[in-house]
Formats: sequence, structure tokens, C-alpha cells
Amino acid sequence: MAIDLFGLTAEEIRERFPEVYQHVRLEVKEKIITNADGIREYVGRDWNKRESYKTLWWLFGEPREEIRPALSRLNRYIITPVTEKHRNFTFMDGDVLPDDALMVIAIDDPFHLGVFQARTYLVWFDANSSTLENRPRFIKSRCFDPFPFPPADDLQKQRIRAVAEDLDAHRKRVLAEHPHLTLTSLYNVLEKLRAGAAPETFDATDRRIFDDGLVLILKEYHDRLDALVADAYGWPADLPDEDILSRLVALNKERAQEEARGHVRWLRPEYQIPRFGSPKEKAELDLVGGAMGAEAAAPAGPKPSFPPGEVEQTAAVMAALASAARPLDASALAAGFKQGRRVAPKIAAVLAALARMGFVASADGGATFSLRRAA
Repeated sequence: MAIDLFGLTAEEIRERFPEVYQHVRLEVKEKIITNADGIREYVGRDWNKRESYKTLWWLFGEPREEIRPALSRLNRYIITPVTEKHRNFTFMDGDVLPDDALMVIAIDDPFHLGVFQARTYLVWFDANSSTLENRPRFIKSRCFDPFPFPPADDLQKQRIRAVAEDLDAHRKRVLAEHPHLTLTSLYNVLEKLRAGAAPETFDATDRRIFDDGLVLILKEYHDRLDALVADAYGWPADLPDEDILSRLVALNKERAQEEARGHVRWLRPEYQIPRFGSPKEKAELDLVGGAMGAEAAAPAGPKPSFPPGEVEQTAAVMAALASAARPLDASALAAGFKQGRRVAPKIAAVLAALARMGFVASADGGATFSLRRAA
């Protein structure tokens, strides 16, 4: 646990939280200890060589001022350890502040989680990561920034979302039910399965992990994500690693050329465009709700058409809800499509069907809806 006083001045802390103020002043600002040799050591911030530590003595470390607004509107976000044996991504509850051992991806869409957990991304990661001892290390500028996400349509995205939610929920459930399990132990056993080992050949420890962790189900989720993400790229699912990497590099070059022409495939447009978008993109975003108060996450460029088929309509509505900053009604969702208000009744019918099946939730009696998240 850490005392988090970000956003407060020293005077505000003294007035509002006097006990905390006194504790932090004694233990952080003016701390002096006597070592084993009887020598006094001045360890408080008053004697720190870094000016920011000395001046802002009540703050925990040096706050990363960009990460807090990026997370402020998210109920959850994606994390991965900077260094770990098996590269895994999971959702972290939005109430938790991450430390520097975690790489944070400020996105709550399970589509991105599914892409990260698929073989296509892991091939990219293996080629671009560094190592600490024998453990791969995540380097943002190489492992994340240049990675080209698949040009998936709404239906493909929704299929990936569903499996990614199931995978995340499965791992969290078995870890909560069996304290002896860890992600590393689960994936050690999964690695043996993928290498061709049969469960009946496992020793007692691995067999217990296999049984308690339901590792065969874990493998099924990963296999399904591998196939779905490959399909989203339009590639065969059984490509060799070398071919996957060469295609990703070629796609990265195509995306770079797109961006040079002014077309950016934003991962989180309602947050990124107000900060980094062109004037044209900002104006287009304002038309469908505007900046941080966006009604729906509208992609840069022309609005998509609301599809004619029922399956595709359902996927389009769920995709819009998944990328929205807050619960939406049928009218707000309709504003994100070319047809506008004309498709609001159809969207309302889709929302009603999704609510009956438990895929969406409403906290205001059915006025607005949000996508139901897995635990």
C-alpha cells in the first residue's frame, strides 16, 4: 500500500488530512536514521539531490502525469509485466494504480487484449523484446508502438472480444480458487502440452496444475484466439513464424505510409484525437459527441454504414458499446452511423435483445446501456 497524495498541495493535505500530513512529513520529508555503526544518516527528501523530490516531498516518486488522465475514464485497463517468462496480458481493475513493474495499455476493449494474447503478436514480441537474464522484457518503443493491429471488421472484433473475455475470466477464476497456482506455472504446463506431452506423462506437481488450472481449456482459448486473429489479418492460421513476422513488417510499412498521408488508425480515438489528432479529425469527432465527452468512440474518417443483416447489426452495436466512454442510448449509438437517427429503432431492438440475453447492462432502467464485462 502507498499513500497517494497526487493532485493535492501540501497546504490542502495539512488542512484535510492532518494525521497523514504529519506522518509523511516525519517519515518522508525529514527522515533521519541511525545506522548500525551509530552514525546518523539523512535519508529524507530534504536532503535528496533531485530537486523535484525535495520540492514535492509529499508525492510518491515522480508522478507520470499522462497516465492518470488516460486511465481516469476506464473501469479497467490492460497490463503486462515488464519482465516475465511467459508474455501474458490481463485486465486490471481501474481502481488500482500500477507500479513501474507493469507496462500499462490504457485501453479497456477486449479486442486488443485478444490480439495481444494471440500467436501473431507473440511472434512480433519475441522478435522485438530484449531480455533480462533469461526472461523477455517488454520494450514499448519496439514491442508496442510499431505493431500493426489487424484491420478487423465489427464481426471479427466481436468474436475476438468474446474469447478474450473468456480467457481473462478463466485465468482469474482458477487463480482465485487455487492459491498454489500462478500464471507462470499454468503456462509452464501449457508449454509442455503444446510441445506434445500427454497429461498422463506429467509428474504429480504438473498434473495437479493441469487439473486445478483446467489447462486444456486454457489451451482451447488460446487456439481459438490464434485462429480468429489470423482471420482478422486475412492470413492462414498455420503460417510459420518467419512468414508472420515478414507480413507484420510489411504491414507496418503500409501503415507508416498511411500516416504520412494523414490517415491514422487510432486505437482509442475518443481519447487520442483531442490530444494528437489533426484539426479535421477533431472536427469529425466533435460531430459525434466531441472530445472526452464523446457519446461513442467514433473512428477517424467517414462514419460506417449500419449493416443490413441481424448478426452484423448485433456485432456493430456491441462494438460501439465496447469502445464507448460511458453508457449510451439508441440515439447516441445511431449518431455513429451514416444513417443517423433513421436506424435508432433498429438499434433499440438490438439493445433490447442483448439485454434479454444478458450481454448488456443498464443502471438507469433501460435508458442507456453498456457492454457487460466479465469478472
